[in-house]
Amino acid sequence: MIPSNSLKALKQRFNGRLMEPHDVGYETARLVWNGMIDRKPALIAQCRDVQDVVSCIAFARERDLRVAVRGGAHSVAGHGTCDRGLVIDLSAMRGVHVDPRAHIAQCGGGATWADVDGATQPVGLATPGGVVSETGIGGLTLGGGHGHLRNLYGLSCDNLLAAEVVTADGRVLQASEQENRDLLWGLRGGGGNFGVVTRMDYRLHAVGPTVMFLAVFHDGARAGEALRFYRDFNDVCPPELSTIAFIGQVVAGAPAFPPATHGRPFVAFVGVYAGPVAEGEQVVAPLRELAKPLADLSGPVPYVQAQTFFDDEYPAHKMHYYWKSLHIPALGDQVIDLIVDHALRQPSPHSTTDIWPIGGAVRQFGDDTSAYYGRHAAYLVNPEANWRAAQHDAANVSWVRAFIDALAQHSDGSRYLNFAGFQEEGEAMMRQGYGPHYDRLVELKRKYDPDNVFQLNQNVPPA
Repeated sequence: MIPSNSLKALKQRFNGRLMEPHDVGYETARLVWNGMIDRKPALIAQCRDVQDVVSCIAFARERDLRVAVRGGAHSVAGHGTCDRGLVIDLSAMRGVHVDPRAHIAQCGGGATWADVDGATQPVGLATPGGVVSETGIGGLTLGGGHGHLRNLYGLSCDNLLAAEVVTADGRVLQASEQENRDLLWGLRGGGGNFGVVTRMDYRLHAVGPTVMFLAVFHDGARAGEALRFYRDFNDVCPPELSTIAFIGQVVAGAPAFPPATHGRPFVAFVGVYAGPVAEGEQVVAPLRELAKPLADLSGPVPYVQAQTFFDDEYPAHKMHYYWKSLHIPALGDQVIDLIVDHALRQPSPHSTTDIWPIGGAVRQFGDDTSAYYGRHAAYLVNPEANWRAAQHDAANVSWVRAFIDALAQHSDGSRYLNFAGFQEEGEAMMRQGYGPHYDRLVELKRKYDPDNVFQLNQNVPPA
């Protein structure tokens, strides 16, 4: 409970909306995407501008309140909220300004990828984002940013040109190659450790408006054979194509699938070819013609449509989510067999096991350009448990953990920290996740947030 006189002082200098537990709309405002997360902050500050963020940080520090920063509220680990603390909510700061000549987009810290694509695609431009349009740009970029354009243009963090950051001491800093360059390095994959990012400037590329979209689903009984073919295909596919392979189960009632396939396992290939459509049709043909598919939804589509393909599979508030990941150096036969074996044991029909090839432009950015660690791997394997009811929490979490434990012998232990469960392994996970960048991140943390005010993230303690 925050004293009313303290809150009154904050309200006098706050331009947005402040919400306490007794306020109308609080119960909706406190929700985050992952329905497994149920927390009740003492105050939700829906910021309108940078000065609101400055005021919030000062207020929290004066009263020793825990701070959570929310952009799209799409964190699997639920970092966008906290119990009895202050949520700095940036969702009203989502404007996007596009400079088509300079190929730069300036985006508010609360913007989603739908906001960015909606502003950039009318002029035929895009920057690498995620694969679910409702995801916030902040969390995805600060953690790296795998998406449909990665092989051609890199990760989201690789295309971050500059940022505006409010630090723990209330300063508003600009991070770019010319100013606070060390901070920019840390923001590119180092998580939300260094402050509240209120603006992100991205490099834009010519994409679309129509792209060749791959979405083909094959019989899961042949998943091992399909993944071996996919491994060989990735060795020769051009960087214009970025794909994900995943194993799952046809959900009962799925309209795109014949009724006879409902409940059956599948292995799917989804991706975007960012070059000429006719060329893309030829490039993806081997994956479509591998066998007679259960369903083939491939074809030329607007890029913004490709970006929303997975949206309906990940509804906000209604599903429980628990995802983990590991980097692996190669997709050998033994690894494929292990993946298929565990994938086919998923307890929920809504879950999938995702395999992300890492190559092309992702490998071209060096350790000196970003804090992101994972370019050394050939693949990212991501078992994601998605289910509907709390009584199934234990079974689904156990499935993911057992999967990761089995896969660990084939990995150096590093992972994509946006897919890291609830980060229950603590510092040991962060050391593996950041690899050789960890010590440099500790030094940055000491410089920009020595008291670890911002700890609800892929946290690197300053001590």
